[in-house]
Amino acid sequence: MEKERPHGTTAKVILLILFSIGFGNVEAMIVVYLRRILPPFDETTFGTVDGFVNLLQDYGIYHIEQIREMFTLLMLVTLSILVGKTYLERFAAFCISFAVWDIFYYVFLHLIIGWPTNLFDIDVLFLVPVPWVSPVILPVFISSLMIGTGIHIFYFRLKE
Repeated sequence: MEKERPHGTTAKVILLILFSIGFGNVEAMIVVYLRRILPPFDETTFGTVDGFVNLLQDYGIYHIEQIREMFTLLMLVTLSILVGKTYLERFAAFCISFAVWDIFYYVFLHLIIGWPTNLFDIDVLFLVPVPWVSPVILPVFISSLMIGTGIHIFYFRLKE
């Protein structure tokens, strides 16, 4: 007799977290490959964001990266739709999956290539719709808030 998959709140949250950790690793590996293919650059000294964008355009990958980022978001939204039964539950699932993916992206980059060296290193966060740049601490902080929001919704708001 086949065992049923767990469907409880805790099981959903754990599975979202596991998927997101794995996805964070995949995204980090893509960046590692790009860094090995592109000429070396240092986030703190590559000049302006335009300089970084020009580098990606010179190598013909700027629009490819934008498309990859859009499909990353599509995958996280799709996962959230599959996990949640209501709009609120789907929003909570997205908050958790996006945030865990984002934090573990930085964790794996640090483990694999030693970057970021600290939370104040500058990063190009997204290229969609235009480049977003900030110290790493900002997306990590926002992601922490998103995890808290998602957990609050799953365990408190949806139980009312």
